[in-house]
Amino acid sequence: MCTDCGCHPHHPDDTPHTGDPGDGYASRRLLVEAAATAANDETARHNREAFRRQRLTALNLMSSPGAGKTSILERTIRHLAGRRPVYVIEGDQQTRNDAERIERAGATAVQINTGSGCHLEAGMVARAVERLDPLPGGLLFIENVGNLVCPAMFDLGEQAKVVIISVTEGDDKPEKYPYMFRAARLCLINKTDLLPYVDFDPGRCRQLARAVNPHITCIELSARTGEGFDAWLQWLSGLA
Repeated sequence: MCTDCGCHPHHPDDTPHTGDPGDGYASRRLLVEAAATAANDETARHNREAFRRQRLTALNLMSSPGAGKTSILERTIRHLAGRRPVYVIEGDQQTRNDAERIERAGATAVQINTGSGCHLEAGMVARAVERLDPLPGGLLFIENVGNLVCPAMFDLGEQAKVVIISVTEGDDKPEKYPYMFRAARLCLINKTDLLPYVDFDPGRCRQLARAVNPHITCIELSARTGEGFDAWLQWLSGLA
């Protein structure tokens, strides 16, 4: 169970934990979790239908803290300026720091502070989109709370999940956090400008990611220098 928010969606290969209170307690907990997950999935379905009607491309960006989600978004927004309306939902436990960075880069942003929560949920996204009131044909980035576990397990209605890792984290992340990489359509390997200074093998990282998810695409880039950004922007254009 997640110690921050208590979320624990079960997967087919999970073994339920009975805990000290006994099987009755465990059964009740599983029922509550199943109801919460079902409610989230229903709202996510409504989100997806609304995005389709609005011709809004929605992406769920997920990473551990400090991998560079916001930095990638800042450069992406500047690249897309004048070509397509861009909107951002910023998820953090506290502060409005990242939303302010996004606004300075030129996009409209809504901040969601989750308090002790470790992920965004579909209902939060639905309410944020109402506040954004996006134009048809826009691009919506949902920057999830920094966490490589819970965000992968909650459907927000997005068109695709994107996982971002940095070369400072270690090239074994796909092996250690398989649910995240299994859920993602794209893996961005960020901070490649630091490769000469860290022990990170991009080839091994790609290999491990594809072992978990044979269909995942991997792109290496640097939010600081812009290296590799053409491939990222081309991938984005293919979603439209």
